[in-house]
Amino acid sequence: MAQSSEIKYLTPIAVDTSKKKYCRFKKNHIKYIDYKDADFLLRFVNEQGKILPRRITGTSTKYQKKVARAVKRARHLALMPYVADLLK
Repeated sequence: MAQSSEIKYLTPIAVDTSKKKYCRFKKNHIKYIDYKDADFLLRFVNEQGKILPRRITGTSTKYQKKVARAVKRARHLALMPYVADLLK
């Protein structure tokens, strides 16, 4: 008979150590996302200049649409680049 200390698992036990994602706009009560604040919008863009998806940033659907609209407006006014090499 195997004792409790000798139990071996075929796969490792899944332990969720990552922090829970949250919408920073809901948490900080931000109503309006300013397209003129390019430094803030760079947090939602990767190195190539692509907008990061919700599943990575943790923003809600409502605010993800507002972020995308603000990034596109900032790009149109040349406050942010459309495509970049190592933007950050």
